[in-house]
Amino acid sequence: MLALVMLINRSGSMVLPFLGVYMTNHLHFSIENTGIVLSFFGIGSVLGSWLGGFITDKIGEYKVQSLSLLLSVPLFCLIPIFKTEVGVACIILLQSIVTDSFRPANSVAITKYAKPENITRAFSLNRMAVNLGFSIGPALGGILSAISYEFLFFSNALTALSAGIIYIFFFRKRNKLAKLKAKKIKEVIEIKKGNSPYRDGKFLIYCFFCMLFSICFFQIFSTLTIFYKDTAKLSQENIGYILGYSGFLIVLLEMGFVQIAEKYFNLAVTMLLGTFICGFSYAMLAFDYSLIALIVSMTLLCIGEIWTLPFMSTITALRSGENNKGAYMGLNGISFSIAFIVTPYLGTLIAEKLGFNTLWIGTGVLATIIAVAFYFIVPWMIKDKKAGE
Repeated sequence: MLALVMLINRSGSMVLPFLGVYMTNHLHFSIENTGIVLSFFGIGSVLGSWLGGFITDKIGEYKVQSLSLLLSVPLFCLIPIFKTEVGVACIILLQSIVTDSFRPANSVAITKYAKPENITRAFSLNRMAVNLGFSIGPALGGILSAISYEFLFFSNALTALSAGIIYIFFFRKRNKLAKLKAKKIKEVIEIKKGNSPYRDGKFLIYCFFCMLFSICFFQIFSTLTIFYKDTAKLSQENIGYILGYSGFLIVLLEMGFVQIAEKYFNLAVTMLLGTFICGFSYAMLAFDYSLIALIVSMTLLCIGEIWTLPFMSTITALRSGENNKGAYMGLNGISFSIAFIVTPYLGTLIAEKLGFNTLWIGTGVLATIIAVAFYFIVPWMIKDKKAGE
């Protein structure tokens, strides 16, 4: 049921991929100003993730998820009212804070309701729900935005409301019963302090390159959709279909490709291949942006993502100790959040000043450098960790 709520909620996340197009085509913002406004979504994501985790420890994950889902409903409806850069930036910031406070609370809920032996599979199911929702949401968003952007925002509000009602109805009574289970677990588990990841120099270098990779990859949420609209001349429906195809492809391929990587490659080679493929998928857009080329590019981007993002968490877990995995995961997560802030502004700035061809070739070159860096950094970290143990 938690995965179902996540699926409905993420299926409603149809606004994000079209915010850039909405601001450039409908509100007539410059590409550079659009990038600045989109950066406020990343700032809100950082604040929301931190705030959601903080409040969850205070009032519990049930209240945080319920409030996040229900409060996002009026905020989605308010977005069309704002027409200036400052106004849109403020409402997107607020919306992002409220929406992303849901994620840490949802993760806590999974650990509370899943059986101990099923926790890994429970998180995998949740990730599948996120990806499937991302395949449905943009496809719907493309259709709805072609009808009316106001209709898009109101539909997003409706899905959030639906997810909220289902969550509250199903978990209202179960929340009280689960508190007894959580209390017993808390009494059993003894938490000890581990070394801080913020003093782990090698891991900080690794996180820096994770951030650089994320800056390259997260263009899928900002500059790539603008490129599809302005340069490739795709309709909003077709943009939605391509983005929906990416999410659906990941759902189909992820488990199989992860098993291939685990069987035939080591972690360093997997990160090298995944990062390079992601960079190549962007670089090829500088030479061909026919519909077939766009589909091939998105397919390669999905394969690169599968061979990079899940393994970043694996490497982080291997580098951490038994009692500080949360701190290590948190620091690695911050590198993604920083990229969410930097990517929209930097990508749109380069696109406007130097052109999309420069942006895509530059992304490919940077990703290649990052791929080589990962190839040497990963065994360097893990070998050092094993030697220390």
